[in-house]
Amino acid sequence: MLAVVAAASILGVEGCPVLVEVHVSNGLPGYSIVGLPDASCRESRDRVRAALLSSGLAWPAQRITVNLAPSGVRKAGAGLDLAIAMGLLVASGQVELGADALGRFGFIGELGLDGSVRVVAGALPMAAVIDREELVVPASNNSEVTLLDRHVVRPVRHLRELVDAITKVASWPEPDPPGPRERAVTAPDLAEVRGQVVARRALEISAAGGHHMLMIGPPGGGKTMLAERLPGLLGELSPDAALRVTTIHSAAGEPLGAGRLVRTAPFRAPHHSSTQVAMLGGGTRSLRPGEISLASEGVLFLDELGEYPQRVIDGLRQPLESGVIHVSRAHEAVTLPASFLLVAAMNPCPCGYAPTPMCRCGESQLARYARRVSGPILDRLDLRVTVSPTSRDELLGGASAESTAAVEMRVRRARARARSRGVEVNSMLRSSQIDECCALERGAVALLEDAIDRGRISGRGLRRAKAVALTIDDLREGSGVIDRATMAEALGYRAKLDLTHSMRGAA
Repeated sequence: MLAVVAAASILGVEGCPVLVEVHVSNGLPGYSIVGLPDASCRESRDRVRAALLSSGLAWPAQRITVNLAPSGVRKAGAGLDLAIAMGLLVASGQVELGADALGRFGFIGELGLDGSVRVVAGALPMAAVIDREELVVPASNNSEVTLLDRHVVRPVRHLRELVDAITKVASWPEPDPPGPRERAVTAPDLAEVRGQVVARRALEISAAGGHHMLMIGPPGGGKTMLAERLPGLLGELSPDAALRVTTIHSAAGEPLGAGRLVRTAPFRAPHHSSTQVAMLGGGTRSLRPGEISLASEGVLFLDELGEYPQRVIDGLRQPLESGVIHVSRAHEAVTLPASFLLVAAMNPCPCGYAPTPMCRCGESQLARYARRVSGPILDRLDLRVTVSPTSRDELLGGASAESTAAVEMRVRRARARARSRGVEVNSMLRSSQIDECCALERGAVALLEDAIDRGRISGRGLRRAKAVALTIDDLREGSGVIDRATMAEALGYRAKLDLTHSMRGAA
């Protein structure tokens, strides 16, 4: 007999619908699985067999063939176990269900040897692509899958529970009661940052316009402290953005906090020893999202940028420009999201104290360090800020600065103006759109002409400088006319930073 069961697998951050076809026939006992399964799928034979026997069910002493359609797409993970087990029970006649009855259900879940149905990573994107009325999932994935509000979700804890419920011997198990809400983690407040007026201003512009940012300064200057407070300025995610972020984190197997939506902007800070695959995503066995994708709708903080491998830094070029990552392998290709805000920090030299007398670096060390960050990467960073050591008076007795809440209100209003132009943030505007949105006074045009003549900005830099100027105008709720002072501030953030000799921005 033949049984066809609806299921799904994960490809990148999206679900891939799978039809599990199980054929049981006379012949020498055996089990074969086809349809480009990975190692974890091929091992389903032992898991399913033990789960059936542990649940008081029989393993057919017949020829068993399992096909995972479409056969041209690689299948990864153990989330197909439950579908294979159900198909085997129906095809062998142990569970009597007509094609119409079985066709109402989709199945997601991994089986333990004792018959337990275990949680799977990526249940949310997998559920999104299963076009069935009812969906059987592990009890631990119930709250996650119900976020979609598309299916009648049937959470089960054991294979025996599923068999009894689907044959109407018993009723469907009740879902676990919702656990206690996790205590909200208080985001660090920008008011805790002493001094750093220029860096705080740049942080506000970055949040309002989605502009990537680089901070250079000595150890202990406050670069990490500033970066950690940027997500608080982005505010709560919109419902659509929250669902996108939750789907990405689910596909990557990240904890979702009792299956609830991720409502705050992600903050990812990978170590500088991270590989290119860990940063960009991909892999050999399955194409998984990397740190860039996990930072979508939030902040990717690269501390000690100069210590990252050169390939990792240069791999940021395309994502910074396009907002997506195209990963191709011999058998498959995926597009991973990369709509993140990059904040990078680095010391002025390997020891961190150039150009003061405390610096112990030689000229060759300084030259090698400066070459770690290429020109194309710097050209994509709209805001380049020197973070100088905070003075004694500011550290010990400085006046309290603006709080995150106060700055976030201005950022929210500026982003609302960007949405009225058809984009989420001004950094997403094309050159033609920027020209339609704002006008340049003669003084602003003169500054741009001088910057181009001196080779200070490229064609890309011209568009980005205009976008930064528009963001500055939005923050003060201006008329959209960019004057000389506004353009001067925008160009000041694109000043060239000489890492080999000085921490000061040189025009």
